[in-house]
Amino acid sequence: MQTNSYYILLLLSFFCIQFTNAQEFGKKEKINLNVAKKDTNSIKKDSVITVLKDSIIKVKNDTIKTDSIKKSKEVIDGIITHDAEDYTIQNAKDKTVTLYNKAQVTYTDIDLKAGIIILDYKNNTVYAKGIKDSLGYHQRPVFKQGGQESEQDSILFNFKTKKALVYGVKTDQDGIITYGEKTKRVNDSTIYMRKLRFTTSKKDNPDYYIATNKAKLVPGKKIIVGGSNLVLADVPTPVYLPFAYFPLTDKRTSGFIIPSWGDSNSQGFFLQNGGYYFALSDYFDLTVLGDIYTNGSWGLRGDSNYRVRYKFSGNFSIRFENIIQSIKGLSDFSRATNFNIAWRHSQDSKASPNSRFSASVNLGSSRFFRESLNETNGSQFLTNTLSSSISYYKNFVGTPFNMNVSATHSQNTNTRVINMTLPSLQLNMDRIYPFTGKNGVKKNPIQKIGVNYSMQADNRITTTDDEFFTSKMFKNARVGFQHNVSANTNIKAFKYFTLSPSINYKDVWYLKSISKRFDNTIKNNEGLEVGGTVTDTISGFNRFNEYNLGVSLSTNIYGTFNFKKGRLKAIRHTIRPSISYGYRPDFAQQHLRTVQSSSIPIAFETYTPFDNGIYGGPSSGLSNSIGISVNNVLEAKVAPKDPDSDEEDKKITILNNLNFSTSYNIAADSLRWSPVSVSAGTRLFKDKLALNANASLDPYQVNSEGQRIDKFNPGLFRLTNLGVTANYSLSSKDFEKDKDDNKKQNQEGNGAQNTPDVFGNDFPTTNNFAGNPRNRQNNQEETTKETKLYRANIPWTLNLVYAMNYSNPNGLGGSVTNNSLMFSGDVELSPKWKVGFSSGYDIKENAFTYTRLNFSRDLDSWRFNFSWTPFGTNSSYYFFIGVKSSVLSDLKWDKNKPPDRRLF
Repeated sequence: MQTNSYYILLLLSFFCIQFTNAQEFGKKEKINLNVAKKDTNSIKKDSVITVLKDSIIKVKNDTIKTDSIKKSKEVIDGIITHDAEDYTIQNAKDKTVTLYNKAQVTYTDIDLKAGIIILDYKNNTVYAKGIKDSLGYHQRPVFKQGGQESEQDSILFNFKTKKALVYGVKTDQDGIITYGEKTKRVNDSTIYMRKLRFTTSKKDNPDYYIATNKAKLVPGKKIIVGGSNLVLADVPTPVYLPFAYFPLTDKRTSGFIIPSWGDSNSQGFFLQNGGYYFALSDYFDLTVLGDIYTNGSWGLRGDSNYRVRYKFSGNFSIRFENIIQSIKGLSDFSRATNFNIAWRHSQDSKASPNSRFSASVNLGSSRFFRESLNETNGSQFLTNTLSSSISYYKNFVGTPFNMNVSATHSQNTNTRVINMTLPSLQLNMDRIYPFTGKNGVKKNPIQKIGVNYSMQADNRITTTDDEFFTSKMFKNARVGFQHNVSANTNIKAFKYFTLSPSINYKDVWYLKSISKRFDNTIKNNEGLEVGGTVTDTISGFNRFNEYNLGVSLSTNIYGTFNFKKGRLKAIRHTIRPSISYGYRPDFAQQHLRTVQSSSIPIAFETYTPFDNGIYGGPSSGLSNSIGISVNNVLEAKVAPKDPDSDEEDKKITILNNLNFSTSYNIAADSLRWSPVSVSAGTRLFKDKLALNANASLDPYQVNSEGQRIDKFNPGLFRLTNLGVTANYSLSSKDFEKDKDDNKKQNQEGNGAQNTPDVFGNDFPTTNNFAGNPRNRQNNQEETTKETKLYRANIPWTLNLVYAMNYSNPNGLGGSVTNNSLMFSGDVELSPKWKVGFSSGYDIKENAFTYTRLNFSRDLDSWRFNFSWTPFGTNSSYYFFIGVKSSVLSDLKWDKNKPPDRRLF
């Protein structure tokens, strides 16, 4: 709870002190050195004698500079002004000044406004109050200084004793609104308050407040509160605290984070996400959270956010969980230790325009999110891959070269196979034109020749979860270097065609190669020596190179069909045909080696020393092929509905694409044609429905064993693969009428251009640390919605995705491998009630997929949320009700039931 609002009392004190000095401004202290003639004995007893023996003697000796009496220091550094709309009365007899109606007194950055302000020089007091009339009590005193502001019923301050009484004060600091019935200022360091109410509700009659009878404030240091009670809708609740202590600071402070609680069938009762927040500096922080379960399971998490303005920002998170199932000694007892590391780092573009460092890391145990019991990890239950990338980019100014050094990681959580590059270096040269004419002119094909160069060096590691972060993962690391040089140009041919010749050269270096040999001592499963092939790894430099030549010819063909009647004016068909020729010699022949593969002498296999290389070996077989592709786009031009309007004709895309591609290998002795790849896509219903399809058509027949034979299909093509997807987004806004034209539908915010999120948004967790008052970096406080009757106009959204895959590769009978319908959306029953859902139906398996439901309620100053996964291995629920504001986010009640995981 933040209580910086009480600084306002100190500001009032400062204002009154300045006003006292203003009253004394222009006066000078004088010492009367004339002593009346009196009896000598009485004079000796008079205190003036002491003065004469001290400072007066020093005056006679001209030592005024060392006088012990110091002149009072003037503190007035501004002009005091006052004003009132109706009148200003100065009472010389009572020494008062009265300002009436919209009275205002200002001094430097201090501003006091009230209905009535009375300055009493005789009693050294200032009194401010509002005006009470038939309209009620208004123009309450408002005090401002800088960013500090308070409103109260009345103020009485003695600027001589520095004591004050404030009645009916109201302040708003950092989201906390404080109401105080009576406040007494004793001195500079102690303030007592009576009958206080703390709340974040901005209503005149707050939804809730924390009531306390007394409190003590030490300005700038702390506030100590007595017994406090939570009051909801003016009804006291049993929630009671005997006392409370709050430090006063305008900076982030360290503190405890209250955990959420619940119970699990397999882990028992638990506390989750409780811990401590460390405000280490203005640049970074640290949060340590923990989970504990009564069966012995536990978890630990550390989160840190950092930011240096105009340089970089990021966050780091590490999580570890030790999950125990059942009881030790029983047959179903199991233990799993999982971890996850996440790091996000981004560099400000202003920090260095020619270099950039970035990081996106997400790695750990493959089963972490599926076995985790913490509610914060539930939204990633369906994660199938984890990937990471750390990169540094450098542009060498004044040259065409740039460099990128990166470390990447890719992890399949199903197979638990991990692929890493530690590191990867790419050196690229932007395209240069070595034969350009004067001033860079490129007119003829020679001048248009562009040359590119790139070099890539990788150290690749393939490992598994069991060997991750151990020395074993580095034993099979593979290192390679690849150089690529390419040159191309283009020639205008036959007026409408573009001819593009190209040449590519590749040189690959390896530090390891392989050698295979036959070993007679290898035994089979029965212990008999049958022999077999053994692969040895040989360290040492080795290389190969290859090149290829190519040329392509392309053009654009336009066909327009005009219509004279109706709104449809024209249809345009764009065809982009392309034919290419490529030639590559057989580079593997010179590197081929032979080894016996079994105990049968005639069984041999061939290989190259580069077969296990990260870039593969040299290309085998002569390639002499022709490639053919055709791309089609179909568009229509439609006139507006009102022929007399000033609207322009609208262009509508009928087919985004309809592509065909295949190739013909001249060098092959059979099966020269490759399968025809077909893809098509379009959008319908004003871009709300996106349809995409792809297929593979094989021109050759298959034999009884499913092998392709060099004989064409009688039906021209055989369907080997088919995929269809349909995305549809719909909302209540699509049925609303525009206010200016009832014939037009309001298309605002339908988001049809993007694929809908059928898995739904991540539901907020019950103990969302982002809303904690100690970490407001990412917090976005919710706003209160205005209540109104929806009646029949209930806002809603619906996202649908249909996916189907058919496969028949060998022609022996195809099958549907995937056939599912996924859907998500929400229904806003009222401005403050919302229901969200995400699910799907597997048509092939005749079952529902992962399903989540969410119910949320806006309670003005509070929010309610209930998230539920009703069935499946991830069945769970989370319940939360608490204050919206981050300042009092610990004022909540939550309960969750995590899923009962089965680890093995």
